[in-house]
Amino acid sequence: MAVAHALSLPADQYGNDPDLEMAWAMKAYQHAEVYFNLISSVDPKHLKLTKLDDRIYSDFRTTFKDLKIDVLDPEELKSEAAKEIWRPFCMLFDGIVEDFNYGTLVRLDCKKDYTEENTIFCTRIQFLAIEIARNREGLNHFVFSEAAKSKASSTAEDGTSS
Repeated sequence: MAVAHALSLPADQYGNDPDLEMAWAMKAYQHAEVYFNLISSVDPKHLKLTKLDDRIYSDFRTTFKDLKIDVLDPEELKSEAAKEIWRPFCMLFDGIVEDFNYGTLVRLDCKKDYTEENTIFCTRIQFLAIEIARNREGLNHFVFSEAAKSKASSTAEDGTSS
């Protein structure tokens, strides 16, 4: 409870507190784990991540028409030129999407799980925009279908049925 309260305070009230950084990292990892389990269990084309998915997707694809999202280039998120484009996009959702600027993890390659090599830190609205687009454009279906194959294979090996 104390950690949850600490994470809700303004960032300028902290220095580089290692305990707080660890709490943020744990929260971001837990979010990533829940999300990956979700897209592994439910066909992502049916997922609705927020009440504003339509608007987020529309604004995202209007702003980032040609952004390749199957395998993200970290420079497209983190370079100074990219930040100049992302910043106004993100600010569109200030006060509209809860915790729009919280730190979140996103997979670089949408066909792979969250690993140290396949993960980059971004804001929650960047995560939502990218993952809503991946879901709508069918790019996360690979994760769902691989999980379904794995489940079917393990069920067949066990001799059980679902």
